[in-house]
Amino acid sequence: MLRAGRMSSAQQRALDTLYPKYGVAFELSPIDFDRLFGRRAPRVLEIGFGMGQTTAEIATARPTEDFLAIEVHPPGVGSLLKQIDERGLTNLRVIRHDAVEVLAAMIPHQSLAGIHVFFPDPWPKKRHHKRRLLTGPFVHELALRLASEGTLHVATDWEEYAQEVLAVLAAEPLLANTTAGFAPRPDYRPLTKFEARGLKLGHGVRDLIFRRRTAR
Repeated sequence: MLRAGRMSSAQQRALDTLYPKYGVAFELSPIDFDRLFGRRAPRVLEIGFGMGQTTAEIATARPTEDFLAIEVHPPGVGSLLKQIDERGLTNLRVIRHDAVEVLAAMIPHQSLAGIHVFFPDPWPKKRHHKRRLLTGPFVHELALRLASEGTLHVATDWEEYAQEVLAVLAAEPLLANTTAGFAPRPDYRPLTKFEARGLKLGHGVRDLIFRRRTAR
């Protein structure tokens, strides 16, 4: 869902001036990753990056990998563009568009080393559950985009949603859990201010890391 939000002047300026440099236009054709990043490297797709702090930190810490981040929230897109520019990141690009459409039209099968979905909207009210992103059909489409041994990493602080996602991922035949149940938070996923505050309040965060099975 496209969401509106309050834009700061800096975020608006970044959106106006930096998206042409670091943004990727939505097209009904597959992305040429080698051309986009000017090299051949492992590619990681992030869906829903919020304000982009975690995304920028991960891309900074992993310069040998390339990251494509999707978000529809304009303030968040502006914020991440500003961080890309300030950090001088050459391995991170942004798409402002619906993730389901981007995946279907632009991401080739078996092209990704990883997919990150950190703190997706849990849509807590029961009547809104149908809006949740990580349904069985969408998880299958994600799995198809992973290369052999590629990983799908989901993190959520909503316990009921975590259990639902665990069941959905476990039911996908192309994926295998990397651990029994939930995984420890890996070092590469930074602890956000939001998460640290939630942990102090006793809100547990669940990480789920599944791997694409090797084709036989």
